[in-house]
Amino acid sequence: MAHVTESKKACAVNPLKMSQPLGAAYAFMGLASCMPVMHGSQGCTSFGLVLLVRHFKEAIPLQTTAMNEATTIVGGYDNVEKALLNIRQRAKPALIAICSTGLTETKGDDVDGYIALARQKHPELADTAIVYVSTPDYAGAFQDGWAQAVKTLVSRLPKPQATKAADRVNVLPGSHLTPGDIEELRELIEAFGLRPVFAPDVSGSLDGHIPDQWLGTTLGGTALAELEELGGAAHTLAIGEQMRPAAEALQARCGVPYTLFDRLTGLTATDAFIAKLAELSGWAVPARIRRQRSQLVDAMLDGHFHFGNAKIALAAEPDLLWSAGSFLAEMGAELAVAVTTTRSPLLERLPTDEVLIGDLEDFERLAQAAGCDVLMTHSHGRQAAERLGKPLVRLGIPTFDRIGNAHRCHVGYRGTRNFVYEVGNVLIEQIPHHGPQDWPLPQAALAAARARTATLAAASA
Repeated sequence: MAHVTESKKACAVNPLKMSQPLGAAYAFMGLASCMPVMHGSQGCTSFGLVLLVRHFKEAIPLQTTAMNEATTIVGGYDNVEKALLNIRQRAKPALIAICSTGLTETKGDDVDGYIALARQKHPELADTAIVYVSTPDYAGAFQDGWAQAVKTLVSRLPKPQATKAADRVNVLPGSHLTPGDIEELRELIEAFGLRPVFAPDVSGSLDGHIPDQWLGTTLGGTALAELEELGGAAHTLAIGEQMRPAAEALQARCGVPYTLFDRLTGLTATDAFIAKLAELSGWAVPARIRRQRSQLVDAMLDGHFHFGNAKIALAAEPDLLWSAGSFLAEMGAELAVAVTTTRSPLLERLPTDEVLIGDLEDFERLAQAAGCDVLMTHSHGRQAAERLGKPLVRLGIPTFDRIGNAHRCHVGYRGTRNFVYEVGNVLIEQIPHHGPQDWPLPQAALAAARARTATLAAASA
C-alpha cells in the first residue's frame, strides 16, 4: 500500500495540475452542437483555450462571460444574460454549458438563479438547453472538473424510461481517455453487437477531422437527444474511478445499473472488460479480438526484457497515473516516483512506496534522487528531462510539442500493445544492455496469461 503525502510548499513551481474549469470545459466539448462557457474573466478562458488549441491543434469553441472588476463585485447576472443571448443568436447551439471559475465562486454568484431569471425574461431561450456546473479552480484538479461536469449532465438531462433496450449501453469515459481511446472502445463494444452511447464523446469533436462547413459550436460528440435517452440503456460502463459519482447519479435517476473499470490498459484489465461485454451481449468473443489478445501477450513477452527493473518516474492525474503505473509494474518496471494532482481512492493502491500530491519540481527532485531511467508526464516535464539527461515519454494533457495526440491509444489489447512498444523502445535506447540474457522469463505471469487464454477460448467455444 502506497503512502500518500501532499506537498507543503508555499506555491507550485512548474505546475503539474490543471484546473477544474478546464476539465469541465473539455467534457462539454464532447457534446454535439455545444458551446462551453467559462463564467469568469477573459484571461481564465484565454488560458484554457490556448492550452487545448496547442494540444489538439484544432479550433476550440470556448466562450467567456468576461467579468471585470466592477461586475465581480456587484455580481455577474448581466454578463451571464448577455452571454446567453449573444451565443444563442450567433452560434445557435443546442446546448450552452457553463462552468464557474475561482473568481465567481469566491464572489458567490448564484448562476442557476441567473439562468432561471434569464429564461423568465427571454422566452427565446426556451429552444436552447442550458447547464451549469460549479467548478472552483482553487479546489480539485482537471479530472475533478470533468467528473463534476459529467455528473451534472447525467443528473439533469436524461429522462427515466421504463423500457430498457437490451443492446444499448452507456459509456462514461474519464478525462484520461483520448479520442483514439474512445474510438478503440467503440469498436470493441460494437464487435459484440452492442450499441454504445459515450457521454461525453470527444472522439466525435476533437478527432482532427475537417467538417464540410464551418460551425461556431463543437463539431460532433454526444447529441442532446442521446443524453436525454441515457435512461433507456440496459447497462452503464464507467471508465475510471472519477466516473463513479456520475454512474451512481445516472443509476439513481434512471435505474440503469453500472460496472466501473478503474483502468483498461493491461491484459487483465482488458480481459475483465471483454468478459463483461460478452456477458451483456451473450455473444462469444470474436476471433479478431482473441487474436488481438494473443498479439498483446506476444508484445509483453518481447518487451519484458527491457522493462525489467527499469526505474520509472510518473506524474499524471490520478486515473491516468493508476492506469499507466499499474501496467508498468505488471511489466516488471519499478514505479520509483509517483506524483499526482489531487486525491483519489486509487492512490493508496498504487504499486509504489509513496505517492506525492505535488508539482513538477517535486517530480524532478524525486526522479533525480531515485536515479530513474525514464520520465513520464505531459509536455511541461520536458525541461526536467533535459536537466536530468533522461528521456521523456509524453503522457496526458497538454502535449503541445508533438502532433497526433488525439489519435494516441493506450486502452484495450491494441492500445496496450502500442504502450508496450512506445515505452519499450525508449527503454531500449536508454538501457541498451537489457536483453534476454539479463532477465529471466516471468513464468508465473506467462502461466497466468495462458490460463486466462484457455478460459476465454472455453467461453467462446
